[in-house]
Amino acid sequence: MLNRHARGFFTALFAPIARFLLRRGVSPDSVTIVGTAGVVLGALALYPVGELWWGSLVIAVFALSDVVDGIMAREQGRNGTWGNFLDSTLDRIADGAIFAGVSIWFFTGGADRPIALASLACLVLGMLVSYARAKAESLGFQANVGIAERAERLISVLLVTGLTGLGLPPVVLFVTLVALAIATAVTVVQRMAAVRRQSLEPVDGGTPA
Repeated sequence: MLNRHARGFFTALFAPIARFLLRRGVSPDSVTIVGTAGVVLGALALYPVGELWWGSLVIAVFALSDVVDGIMAREQGRNGTWGNFLDSTLDRIADGAIFAGVSIWFFTGGADRPIALASLACLVLGMLVSYARAKAESLGFQANVGIAERAERLISVLLVTGLTGLGLPPVVLFVTLVALAIATAVTVVQRMAAVRRQSLEPVDGGTPA
């Protein structure tokens, strides 16, 4: 939901950067790869040692590459399947690194097992959300629905994790992760229901798909 509503604002904000990179011969794929590497570095190098604020800041900066590479691809008129595939695959790597980094810290130095487990739940359910959409589309259905899409999950975890590093009580992070896990589970159900409805709709022959 949020990613659709904010697209116009971020496109206007980052279009000059995207055009500058294109003039310098930088490809959208390069921006995607560098951005993912930065997110993974911030998540797995800083979170596990308790640098929650700096880790979140680094991740947030590099995560913006997801906006920039999309603008670059549109500027070039590229809507190919390869770029789409690369972007989606690396998004899963980035998301996994973020929740894994939070879990590692709270399983170890952070010493808060409930937060660590809640983060793992978000990791697994987030992957399931993405899988449900990918599988639906591979079968000819649409499943781009849900109350907790990627933008909402990412903003929530980065904001609250970063503030926890600045002194916010850890219980707030726990509540946020639990709420996020529940919302993500609901999104999975919503996508399954959407595909179920589509599968029961009559096709040209007059029978359900």
